[in-house]
Amino acid sequence: MKYLLTALITVCFLNPTTSQTMSKDTLPYFEIGDYPEDFGPGSMLARYVDGLGYRYHWATEGLGENDLAYRPTPEASSSFETLEHVYGLSKTILNLARNTPNTRGPKEEMTFEDLRSATLLNFQLASEYFNGKTAEQMARTKLKFERDGKVNEMDLWLAINGQMSDALYHVGQLVSFRRTTGNPMHPGVSVFRGKTSF
Repeated sequence: MKYLLTALITVCFLNPTTSQTMSKDTLPYFEIGDYPEDFGPGSMLARYVDGLGYRYHWATEGLGENDLAYRPTPEASSSFETLEHVYGLSKTILNLARNTPNTRGPKEEMTFEDLRSATLLNFQLASEYFNGKTAEQMARTKLKFERDGKVNEMDLWLAINGQMSDALYHVGQLVSFRRTTGNPMHPGVSVFRGKTSF
């Protein structure tokens, strides 16, 4: 809860970029805003995160208890457990964008609403950090994990085919799961254009 409050306060004091539009309930990624002004590496990665955020916003909009409890097999993760995993990935993506280490802590017990809000805010902040960065700045951005006082650094490329692609993969699972429970994603969502029509 402390983490969510910090993220909300941070968002309130940041100037919004043109890469997001806030929804009626103030959560990011109701739609994706204008394109970045340049095709630099930071802006390209920011747009990737924006696409992920938009898909996540609508994959999780209007989920009920039946949807959250769904698991395709007894051994598989439920939709709620998948949301917890995507939240963890969103924290790693945000730490990557900030160029700060990931540390292990106790599992956070969060409601669906808190998970959804925190994940969307993490994506928004990560996009804002990436946006406009040069190739030189991106080359100095490392995926970092701190364990027992030691920081292990890995190339940014691993985060793209690792955590970022993994998050997108799991958002697709959530879309599929909610179809199975009879609660499909809103038909007015265009993931191609990043726009929503009702």
